[in-house]
Amino acid sequence: MWGVLTKINKKLVLAIPVMMLAGFVCGALLDASPLKMLIIPFTFLMVYPMMVTLKLKKVLEGGDGKAQLLTQLINFAIVPFVAYGLGRFFFTDQPYMALGLLLAALVPTSGMTISWTGFAKGNLEAAVKMTVIGLILGSLATPFYIQWLLGAVVAIDTAAVMKQIAVIVFLPMIAGYVTQQWLVKRYTQKVFQEIWAPRFPGMSTIGVLGIVFIAIALKARAVMAAPEALLNIAVPLLLLYGINYLLSTFIGKMFLKRGDAIALVYGTVMRNLSIALAVAMNGFGASGSDAALVIALAYIIQVQSAAWYVRLTDKLFGAPGKTS
Repeated sequence: MWGVLTKINKKLVLAIPVMMLAGFVCGALLDASPLKMLIIPFTFLMVYPMMVTLKLKKVLEGGDGKAQLLTQLINFAIVPFVAYGLGRFFFTDQPYMALGLLLAALVPTSGMTISWTGFAKGNLEAAVKMTVIGLILGSLATPFYIQWLLGAVVAIDTAAVMKQIAVIVFLPMIAGYVTQQWLVKRYTQKVFQEIWAPRFPGMSTIGVLGIVFIAIALKARAVMAAPEALLNIAVPLLLLYGINYLLSTFIGKMFLKRGDAIALVYGTVMRNLSIALAVAMNGFGASGSDAALVIALAYIIQVQSAAWYVRLTDKLFGAPGKTS
């Protein structure tokens, strides 16, 4: 079973479209509303496993302060406002679509940040820290950014969203840390890293695919009525990721060495779409399915673009061992 889950996790660029298609067919043929009761279980299944492998202690280690500072400046002082601008331009009369674009930009970094940094031979230690810092800051800041930027056009109960984030981020984070410590104590750190840690991303993938299926099933009939909506969503998403890649690549080349620069790119472009999707589905009722549709499509663009960028890293930053 673990081998199958690992293979699926490595093939997200295929698995997510397949689940989107399956969800679309289900929603088109059947009443998908009963699926709403599965949102919370799949949300926990999506978030908890990735918290088990999170290395919280890495935040306390130094050595790459400039890369960490630049990463968080991009993540919280630039990218959310780019997403906000694109959302207001492309989704003038669809505020919850704009919300989906903003949510996709508000929670930076995920396990993909670490994975793709490793594939590109970047600074893994820096990527781990970016993941932990970005996750914590993004989770705390998200309700306030939404209220500040979209509070006038989106019905938001800030306290309720904060409660949802506590349930879908910080509760699983605590549970994940306790699980991690228990496994390390029982099996040793080496066994945990080699045997147990690789299993959890696959479990998280089940949650991701389940939530994507539900999100698309709930919107299937609306998409059937206006199929051009998918293209309208894809354009601002492509622009958001394109701008993010260009900006992060430029800043990385200007100010950082090769390894840190690659970590910065993946620490800013890879968003924690799992948490964004969970917030959309759990925090905004029926309207959240509009936002969830945007985030579901973002998965495809994010995974595919990350794979393409790996092939460009040597050309952009030089071969491993050289500075940018």
